Amino acid sequence: MEEHMSVDLNAPAFRRQRWAARTSLATAALAVLLPLAYGGLGGVLLLAAGLAGAAVTAAAVWWTLTRRGPERWLAAGLTVVTPALVLVLFVVTLGWVILLTPVLWSVAVWSGRYALRSAGTRPKRMKEHRARSVRRPFLIMNPRSGGGKVEQFRLREKAEHLGAQVVLLDPEEHQDVTALARAAVAEGADLLGVAGGDGTQALVAAVAAEHDLPFLVVSAGTRNHFAMDLGLDRTDPSACLDALTDGVELRVDLGFVAGRPFVNNASFGAYAAVVQSPAYRDDKIGTTLELLPDLLTRQRGPQLTARIDATTIDGPQAVLVSNNAYRTGDPVGLGRRERLDSGLLGVLGVRVDSAAEAAALLLDPAPQGLAVLSAREVVVDADHPEIEVGVDDEALVLPAPVHCRIAPGALRVRVPRKRPGVPTAQPRLNWRRLRKLAAPAGRG
Repeated sequence: MEEHMSVDLNAPAFRRQRWAARTSLATAALAVLLPLAYGGLGGVLLLAAGLAGAAVTAAAVWWTLTRRGPERWLAAGLTVVTPALVLVLFVVTLGWVILLTPVLWSVAVWSGRYALRSAGTRPKRMKEHRARSVRRPFLIMNPRSGGGKVEQFRLREKAEHLGAQVVLLDPEEHQDVTALARAAVAEGADLLGVAGGDGTQALVAAVAAEHDLPFLVVSAGTRNHFAMDLGLDRTDPSACLDALTDGVELRVDLGFVAGRPFVNNASFGAYAAVVQSPAYRDDKIGTTLELLPDLLTRQRGPQLTARIDATTIDGPQAVLVSNNAYRTGDPVGLGRRERLDSGLLGVLGVRVDSAAEAAALLLDPAPQGLAVLSAREVVVDADHPEIEVGVDDEALVLPAPVHCRIAPGALRVRVPRKRPGVPTAQPRLNWRRLRKLAAPAGRG
């Protein structure tokens, strides 16, 4: 009886939520059944052909990465030809249906997320805190980062106009940014900031966290992954400086690998070994293709072991430990982090030893070769005394075992109040939950 009363009190909102859930389920079912019904037996065979094509493509990618010479080029051709043939087969067989199916899936996803948001399942965003005014902000700027964004966007001039002290790094001389930041704190700086790459940001961020000072990120690097997940404007780095006059603070986590800070991730295995090569900076693709066959087939490099709480990953070719988890189940948000304040490291471990296992990564909903975990601490060990590690794209060699940990809420990041890159938090589609929402009143 109480449930019916609650429904009556919220009748308009409840009806919208229920119909959105029903629309999502109906269009998702139609997106699956329409091609099968239109194609008849051919539709079923077409589905089997699509799955087979995906498996062949994944296997061909594996062969491309683990072979050299003519075998590699044949495999590379297969990775291009196979999906193209499958697409042509779908278009010829299904015609207009193949164009309607993506539209139906889009409606299903949009309606499902609307229903889940209405049901109160929207993910929480990072909490914003009031930012106190600062009197002596100190910024380090790398004029070479991002192809010269410091000069292009006149970042030094704007920062100094807003009252900040700016130090430009000398492109011809290595400078210890940690020492520069510590010296600035000793002289009374009450905010530290960086216009540069993620590696430089991490080093200065650790000093800011140590002294409980606000930290300013200016998106002047090449990739700006940390800035992206903070919602900062990556097209106009100068907009980040608005945080000095109209900003808020986010309490975010900071990762550490063997005592060294990182804001994005620490990678072990194949990628970490590739970036160690002196030739990588000048020829990234060529160096990667040259080294990967030996690394992926275990003819080169250490045998890794990763321990995450009670779970052990034996012999992975790659392990990625990130400051908070990356999205893995949502293709739209792949490679992004929903939040930076969960207090947990994200862990991705990959072990693939054959073309069949490579295909399973794509087709199996829970492939054995992929581990997706979260933990406060991770230990990566090896059968070698040292392990190659890529820390926020900086190449390091560290003694084994390597301990990774996270410092929850250690960093006070000052960001502009208005940030165009802040994504709208979207709930993950939960079909079981949608079925309950779509049930008639009084059921489910």
